[in-house]
Amino acid sequence: MDLDFTPDELAFQAEVRTFLAERLSPRLREAAANTPSVFVEPDITREWQAELHAKGWLATLWPREFGGPGWTPVQKYLFEKECADAGAPALPVQGLKLVGPVICKFGTPEQQARFLPRILSGEDYWCQGYSEPGAGSDLASLACRAERRGDKYVINGTKIWTTHAHHANWIFALVRTDASARKQDGISFLLIPMDQPGITVSAIVSIANDHELNQTFFDNAETGVENLIGAEGQGWTIAKYLLENERGGSCAAPSLLAELGRIERAARDVPADHGGMMRDDPHFAQRLAQLRLEAEAFEITELRILADLAKGRPAGPQTSLIKLVGANLRQAVDTLAIDLYGYEAMQLPTARPLYGNAAPEPIGSRSAQLALPRWLNDRAWTIFGGSDEVQKTIIAKQVLGL
Repeated sequence: MDLDFTPDELAFQAEVRTFLAERLSPRLREAAANTPSVFVEPDITREWQAELHAKGWLATLWPREFGGPGWTPVQKYLFEKECADAGAPALPVQGLKLVGPVICKFGTPEQQARFLPRILSGEDYWCQGYSEPGAGSDLASLACRAERRGDKYVINGTKIWTTHAHHANWIFALVRTDASARKQDGISFLLIPMDQPGITVSAIVSIANDHELNQTFFDNAETGVENLIGAEGQGWTIAKYLLENERGGSCAAPSLLAELGRIERAARDVPADHGGMMRDDPHFAQRLAQLRLEAEAFEITELRILADLAKGRPAGPQTSLIKLVGANLRQAVDTLAIDLYGYEAMQLPTARPLYGNAAPEPIGSRSAQLALPRWLNDRAWTIFGGSDEVQKTIIAKQVLGL
């Protein structure tokens, strides 16, 4: 594999850097930097989404014919690297990264024409209905059912950990349409409007005091049969395709390396217990260097996968390797930030957001104020999108052949 970028790729990287310097406002940078959650609030994401949509750089996982930019995997990587270095906000993944590619691949022309433009414009904001109280890691055991009645499906049951359901006007959900079939074969993939009497959203506030998550209840909720993606019973196949995108459809290394760079710069100004600054503490410097080496090795792995994708090879089970390593590196990086700020990292502000004029005053720096909320929020990295245990099982079976 050739790891040198071509002149055209370097020119593209320079173009992205110039665009970010011109269009990524200080307000958006500040909001992104001071959000401890994985998911940025809609007021921030919609503003940044509009900028990228106007440029034609939004849906990087979509084919060009559906509104994607038509980038090579290397261009996509360079874009994400520059966005991470510039501190750009995260985008709403449920629409752009998860259900959007599913509709591109499995949707009818009518579904594509109806939903894809509204995802790009931000008119529709999506949430995901996969996990249930009794079916998380064992997703195939889900019990939420959908019964066809004429030209509608009637949905009853519940979904949990539905991120941003309190903001969403649509949910894509795995539902059981055939209780007599093998459990994987009885699942279908439905698009369901949220704004109806049969749906109740109950908040779940995390230990970091973030309201990202919810439990969503369906009590004779309805959706039209035209909102079934694929065929009845095809939901499990579609779900696996979506999860591959969730686990490996973007590049995690650039954001990890950017955060390590911010920690390294902050260590120049944080006093150490023994005198001097934290950057001079040999134990801290060793941990920082080790994490940087691990993140750089992880980056090479992502680039190798991108090289395979550029040759038309599917991502496949290696996305589980990316999910497993990336999640644990993320937690290790945020643990290092806790240790950097010491006692000042023990503050846990309950107010949200932590950006803008209403943000509470920090003890010490704003970065110190964010360290503990971010660390607590990031406990979910080794759970969502498939827990570490699930990823290890996939790797053992499909990669190692055990």
